[in-house]
Amino acid sequence: MTVVLAHGIGGREDLPLPLGWAVTGAAVAVVVSFVALGLLWHAPRLPGAAAGRPLPGWAASALDSRATKVVLAGLGLVATGWTLLALVLGPDDANNPVPWVVFVLLWVGVVPVSVLVGPVWRRVNPLRTLHALVNRAAGLDPAEGVRPLPAGIGWWPGAVGLGAFAWFELAYEDSTTLPALRWAIGLYAAVHLVAAFTFGSRWFDRGDAFEVWSGLYARISPLGRRPDGTLVLRAPLAGLDAVAPAPGLVATVSVMLGSTVYDGLSGSTVWVSFVQSQPLSRTLVATAGLLLTIGAVAGLLVVCALAAGRLGGADDVRAVPGLLAPSVVPVALGYVVAHYYSFLVLEGQNAFVKLSDPLGTGADWLGTAGMQPSAALVTPGIVANLQVAAIVVGHVLGVVVAHDRAVALFPRARAVIGQVPLLVLMVTLTCTGLFLLFAG
Repeated sequence: MTVVLAHGIGGREDLPLPLGWAVTGAAVAVVVSFVALGLLWHAPRLPGAAAGRPLPGWAASALDSRATKVVLAGLGLVATGWTLLALVLGPDDANNPVPWVVFVLLWVGVVPVSVLVGPVWRRVNPLRTLHALVNRAAGLDPAEGVRPLPAGIGWWPGAVGLGAFAWFELAYEDSTTLPALRWAIGLYAAVHLVAAFTFGSRWFDRGDAFEVWSGLYARISPLGRRPDGTLVLRAPLAGLDAVAPAPGLVATVSVMLGSTVYDGLSGSTVWVSFVQSQPLSRTLVATAGLLLTIGAVAGLLVVCALAAGRLGGADDVRAVPGLLAPSVVPVALGYVVAHYYSFLVLEGQNAFVKLSDPLGTGADWLGTAGMQPSAALVTPGIVANLQVAAIVVGHVLGVVVAHDRAVALFPRARAVIGQVPLLVLMVTLTCTGLFLLFAG
């Protein structure tokens, strides 16, 4: 089986402005936002972990109730069982829903839900639920493992997991075939269950790629939680300010952004022609391209952050990349929206059509098999304008987060000059994103 899941529709000739105008306008918007922040924003305004107004008691109780937790965990198990039915017993053809579940509903669909309501995958993660059920049946605390999670491991497992998934989706030639999906899902489940039983449920917070993916985007959500557990409504960017620097954080955000950048690059005519002209396998060339793209994003982030630390007079220059890494999350979100919006809208509908017949017998168990996907929300004009807006707004929000961190890190007299390398980073990423849109 070979299923091609295109990540966008429509030609780039439908973009609202010529390439030169779009790139120039976007760069100007980022520069203007930088200047305005330098003139008007002289002290940190994102309160981080302390941010937000507590939810009314009834709302907090409902969201944190045992019933809500059980229902969400149950839905995760049911959805997983349904998908496994198609994975194990379904036909290996283009109507099998598993690729749509993995690459559309899970990978892409979890992003907008997390941005709206918080780290939803943590609540529905079937592996976390299965681990908790086994431990409780044995009379053990799921949070405790055989040994503590190694000190200093930080975000590295999540970075590796995200990179592995990105490789499987974007570089491996047979990623949508059932045999490949079976071993990938089986390996994923085995690794994380063994790690969770070894280190406790805390493993999922930093080790599970989907919890890391969902959790970092959830930092943009207006619904958040303080360290004491209080549910609050907060300014959307305040959650990013609460992300503490830790080993692997720079690598994680670099994979988040770099994999999406590579996805845009891989759809360009220049890259496709290059791959076709190579004697090497597509998987090998794509793997090299993915690694180089992620490495370029990480290198650019680290170099610009270190330069900012030196110009800004930071006390510990080496710590600056980790402190500024959260500012990349809104940029990555902008890229996700730009590259995957039409993909999610159209293929998300197709996913529910295919899920109604997981065994390929012609059944209609969900009543959605006859549904005709609507393209009303993915007209060329809507998609084009949304793509450009997402790229620009994502970078402007990144500038805001970076500026707030900078004025907290650097002496006031050097705070603005210290951010010039960060401005270079944001303008470069903005222009790159728009070039990729036009090249697709």
